[in-house]
Order: sequence, then C-alpha cells, then structure tokens
Amino acid sequence: MKNILGTKVNMIQYFAPDGTSIPATIVSAGPVVITHVKNVDTDGYEAVQVGFGEQKKERLSKSVLGQTKDLGSFRYLKEFRVPSAGLELGATITAAVFSAGDVVRVTGISKGKGFQGVVKRHGFDGGRRSHGQKHSEREGGSIGGGGRAGGRVIKGMRMPGRMGTDTIMVKNLKVLAVDEANNQIIISGALPGKRGTLLAISA
Repeated sequence: MKNILGTKVNMIQYFAPDGTSIPATIVSAGPVVITHVKNVDTDGYEAVQVGFGEQKKERLSKSVLGQTKDLGSFRYLKEFRVPSAGLELGATITAAVFSAGDVVRVTGISKGKGFQGVVKRHGFDGGRRSHGQKHSEREGGSIGGGGRAGGRVIKGMRMPGRMGTDTIMVKNLKVLAVDEANNQIIISGALPGKRGTLLAISA
C-alpha cells in the first residue's frame, strides 16, 4: 500500500544529478499505523484507516479511543480506499514504501485567506481608473437587473466571500528523494497549505 499521511515542512531547491534546479517540497511523512481494515463482507467496500501523529488521550472521545484501543492515541485518522487484502491491523507504514521516481498525488487543505473581494477572489479587473470614478476601482459591478435572469441574482454568481481552506488535490507529482532515517519525502512542485498542513500522499 503506497499511501501515507504527513505534514508539510517547507519548500526547497532540489538539485538533480545533472545540476538542474527543481522546486520541491519536503514532507515529514509517517510513520502511520493501520487502525482499521475494511472489507466487502462487513463494510460493503474495501478500505484501510490509518492513524498519524500523537495526541493526549484526554483530548480524544471515548468512541475514538475505543476504536484505536491499544494501537495508540492519534491526532489524525484518515481512510484510504485501497485493496485491504494482506494488510494487518496494527502494521506500521513508513516513508520507505516510496522511492525516487514514484508518481504521486497529494491532497491537502489550502491556505485560508479570509473574506476577500472579487478582484482577489475571482480575478476581476474592477472599474476604470478614469475621471468621475470615486469608490468603484475594485467593485464587481452589476449583479442583476431586468436584462439578466428577470432581475434576480442567479445561482453561482461570482461575488465577495470566504477564500481558501479548500481541499486541493495535486496530481502527477514526482518523488525526488526519500530520507528513511528522518521519515521525510521530497516531492517536486508546490503542495497545498501552509507549514504543518496535513497531507495525504498516494501513489
């Protein structure tokens, strides 16, 4: 199973053997522990739940503690939809399951940017910076009127609102190097989120 959880460390310049500089991200990946194995007979589908990170037991609910039992108290629990045959409860998965050259997809939550206007959120140009304009440089303009949808505001209208904190999946990223001793993986490109963001890595 080439699936693991990790946290974003920071971005670096990774130099390939031929001297090429590649933008990359260091991920502190694993180790994760298999906390639940699901199969078609009992659950209707195949999946594996893994636990990652440490958490104080008093901060976890009794239902979570009862599920993980003696496996540990984990900060994160995540399920991967993968074939569960041959995977055992309590098994540990480390960064060593990946190797340089693997193509992976990484899922995480993007940075939150708060409440933003249409210029930043949707890339609007705003109003003209000409004579007679007073406070409309960054306004979105008309959102309704009799000529559009009978005067109502149509669904999906691009307007100001909360920006960021979206679940982002980046595909076709390359594993550049694996540091098994420190449980770190260097992945090409930029990954979603800030430093410390939880990332799910799947090959």
